[in-house]
Amino acid sequence: MPSPTRPSGSPEPTGGRAGSAPRGWRPPPALLAFLALLAVVFVVSYQVGDSVGPVAPGMRSSTSDGDGGSGGGHGGGHGGHG
Repeated sequence: MPSPTRPSGSPEPTGGRAGSAPRGWRPPPALLAFLALLAVVFVVSYQVGDSVGPVAPGMRSSTSDGDGGSGGGHGGGHGGHG
């Protein structure tokens, strides 16, 4: 029997959950926006860090320059006075 609020020739509404077929899970748009923003922040921070280079004294690149790889540490502790 047709619904009294709908004409007899109109198609069934597809917006409801009861009669609609599952279309698969889709993440909410806010989650996608957050992940995209997170990726942009990581890419920008990597590029900034790569452009400024090492910031600690004695820090060297991990690539071998042929110096034998003796290490960059210094001998002595960082103790206070007295």
